[in-house]
Amino acid sequence: MLMQTHESRLAALREELKRRGLDGFVVPISDEHMSEYIGGYAQRLAWLTGFGGSAGSAVVLADKAAMFVDGRYTIQVREQVDGSLYDYCLVPKVSMGRWIADNAPAGAKIGFDPWLHTKGWADQVGKALAKKGSELVAVESNPVDAVWDDQPEPSTAPALVHADEHAGRSSAEKRAEVADWLKQEGYDAAVVSALDSIAWLLNIRGTDVERTPVALSYLIAHSDGTAELFIAPEKVTPELEKHLGNAVTIRARSEFDGALSAMKGKTVSVDPDFGVAAIFRLLEEGGATPVAERDPVILPKAIKNPVEQEGHRKAQERDGAAVARFLHWLSVAAPQGGETELSAAAKLQEFRQATGLLKDNSFDTISAAGPHAAIPHYRVDEDSNLPIEPGSVFLCDSGGQYLDGTTDITRTVWIGTPDGSAAPSAEQKDRFTRVLKGHIAIDRAVFPQGTNGSQLDAFARQFLWQAGVDYGHGTGHGVGSFLGVHEGPQRIAKSSGGQAGTGQELFAGMILSNEPGYYKGGEYGIRIENLVLTVKREIEGGEGEWLGFEPLTFVPIDRTLVDRALLTDDEIAWWNDYHAKTRAILAPQLEGEVLAWLEEACRPL
Repeated sequence: MLMQTHESRLAALREELKRRGLDGFVVPISDEHMSEYIGGYAQRLAWLTGFGGSAGSAVVLADKAAMFVDGRYTIQVREQVDGSLYDYCLVPKVSMGRWIADNAPAGAKIGFDPWLHTKGWADQVGKALAKKGSELVAVESNPVDAVWDDQPEPSTAPALVHADEHAGRSSAEKRAEVADWLKQEGYDAAVVSALDSIAWLLNIRGTDVERTPVALSYLIAHSDGTAELFIAPEKVTPELEKHLGNAVTIRARSEFDGALSAMKGKTVSVDPDFGVAAIFRLLEEGGATPVAERDPVILPKAIKNPVEQEGHRKAQERDGAAVARFLHWLSVAAPQGGETELSAAAKLQEFRQATGLLKDNSFDTISAAGPHAAIPHYRVDEDSNLPIEPGSVFLCDSGGQYLDGTTDITRTVWIGTPDGSAAPSAEQKDRFTRVLKGHIAIDRAVFPQGTNGSQLDAFARQFLWQAGVDYGHGTGHGVGSFLGVHEGPQRIAKSSGGQAGTGQELFAGMILSNEPGYYKGGEYGIRIENLVLTVKREIEGGEGEWLGFEPLTFVPIDRTLVDRALLTDDEIAWWNDYHAKTRAILAPQLEGEVLAWLEEACRPL
């Protein structure tokens, strides 16, 4: 049984900790680059506990253990993790450091892998433990790896060249920009450890991590414009060597520790969010001066150049037609019964693959029927798979990775019955329409240069707040260009809770999602998501510089769930304009019954 497997794994880890003289250990969802999506070799938390979310940690003590997740995973963690083995702790309400201090014995030694945590995390938790006389101890090797018999090896797939025709700028130009920043700030070098930053800076991609096209590596960028790439030798091809040229020295990934230790007397920039504790320690022990400073690649990567912007538009047009074909199929097949969350996800995958240009999904498809739609980051598997019932709400959040862009779209639809008798409830239509009104408010927003994401967030929530309801996730995240589907530093979200990116000024060229939602636990969920491009706006008589959003995603929104009486004339005009554009973009790519479905879905409200 799966439960027994996780119980035995927990027991084996406890024995290993006892052998090492440790009273506890922290197991995060993380890799050495603090990536959101990680390779199979780094899925230690999933192996140990069964938890399949993308954010969370476990603390294992000799006689007690706990799972720490945020509000996105309160339902999922209970479905996937055995409550007899782990307490459920909601962050930030419950502090991990405080929980350890309260539950570990006096003088306890709590282990952590310094390659899987930031220095800031280690400092914070270490202080919390010290108050109770306990100690946070950096381990030399991860004890989970010692008891994980069939742990996968890191990918050996070759790194791939990302052509300038898609990147829009050469790697040499990007490295020169970073070098100028280093000289301006008085730094000798920057450690770049975020995989998508390395990929963007060098114009390379890879297949080492599912859903994010990156290659496992580290980079040290120097103030003279040169760089050192640390990557496994088997991943290096003649094409890669030629592409990188003489200014980028290729070294084995195993040499990275030694290179950090050899930077004596250098002042080195390290991103505190992506540079793990071990990097800071090795630099300090080697006589260098590490400075916690944001990765200089992050902001220029977020501001898409004209080639990247146009690539996104093309990718969205192609992807939009695939999603339209899926929604047409769903409208025909699902009311007949017999379809499931897994069959729907597989059918959508078929339509995307039929483009011939899909490289990967940009994340695991959220195919959520009925009550599962109330779990914002639900991921279907064989155990959780539900039928898509006629007369219910179905939510699908999905995206594709293409050479010219990364897509992310959510549509919530009403699954009817063959005789058309089933209709959404008044409450479901009310909530859907309030979510739609918030989505329109973000899409139509006009704001002065200098505005950040937290200042826009209430635009999306106001109509739900008027009904006394809200949603527990951000309204928008940044999106990469054939890179991470969740990309910083910009985001639209409440500013409380220390969420990164909410204070980041928005600039023309940034791509964000626009995805307000509503979730009624155990019953249904609603989300409407498009991607938008931040653009400059000219306002007649206006003073200063102004910005707004250009929609990139064009797929019909389900009119069945709309309460037209709740919409203003301006909102109805937005709906009609959006669907006229959707028809114009998608119709040339469709034919037959799918085209007829599109025509009906895009008619004026």
